[in-house]
Amino acid sequence: MPQIRILTEAELRQFVTLDVETIDAMEAAFAALATKAVAMPPIMRLDIPEHRGEVDVKTAYVPGLSGFAIKVSPGFFDNPKLGLPSVNGLMMLLSATTGLVEALFLDNGYLTDVRTAAAGAVAARHLARRDAATAASLGAGVQARLQLEALALVRPIRQARIWARDFARAERAAADLSATLGFPVTARVEAREAIEGADVVVTTTPSETPILLADWLRPGQHVTAMGSDAEHKNEIDPAAVARADLYVADSLKQTRRLGELHHAIAAGLVSPDTAFPELGAIVAGLAAGRTSPDAITIADLTGTGVQDTAIATLAHARAGDRGTPFAT
Repeated sequence: MPQIRILTEAELRQFVTLDVETIDAMEAAFAALATKAVAMPPIMRLDIPEHRGEVDVKTAYVPGLSGFAIKVSPGFFDNPKLGLPSVNGLMMLLSATTGLVEALFLDNGYLTDVRTAAAGAVAARHLARRDAATAASLGAGVQARLQLEALALVRPIRQARIWARDFARAERAAADLSATLGFPVTARVEAREAIEGADVVVTTTPSETPILLADWLRPGQHVTAMGSDAEHKNEIDPAAVARADLYVADSLKQTRRLGELHHAIAAGLVSPDTAFPELGAIVAGLAAGRTSPDAITIADLTGTGVQDTAIATLAHARAGDRGTPFAT
């Protein structure tokens, strides 16, 4: 009888953390997407609009890894009104040789949170200026907090600003992060005020209308857009994509369909067949990243199955290293 490792969110939090090794694992996953025969089907999504709900299913097989993950990720964005988290879900890790289930991670979206923040760090590592010291987050939820934590691992961040539609929420996040990160984090009333003078800007909301406008951007800034993982979501002014000196996709096929690029194409600002580099190609040295300190760069990260396989593989390996028992 095959053995299956079953781990809860609380157990996973003990040894899967946002650290340099996790960022490196995500970087390797992006490189594999550019250099290996990765099998990654389109995202399957179920929408439940009357409850502002959606469920995404992602997976990918990466040659060289012994297993592959299948992730079920619900996002119900009215849940905070009920005292519940917006994001939930679980991951399965299956053997790439036999198809047998090796691990079940009842993580409530925790692994997704970590791998998404790590992806933001990979984007910043390759696209933000090396001396980037000021960060801004548009959004004050879990991912906003993790993104700032991840940025501090790859760039010499010394201060940060947070904006959210709920200013009190932004204030609470800023106070918590100031204590956690060891540098000042302040809440701003206006989104434009938050990004003014910021070297790195991260958008982390489920917004359906742009919260960052093109004419706010200044030379040298890098923007990582995390929230537009469905066709109806749109955090970045489509004109910003057209204005950027370098636009980078996690998966160009995906961002043409549901990322910020999708909206720039729909607005007629970018041709549907325009070739843009993917993050993995930049990581692998197949495409150029930032080439000038004054360039405006945008990373459009919609979330890929290779990230889920990478984080599930890492979690399984760390569980094994700790001697975590299998289910009986």
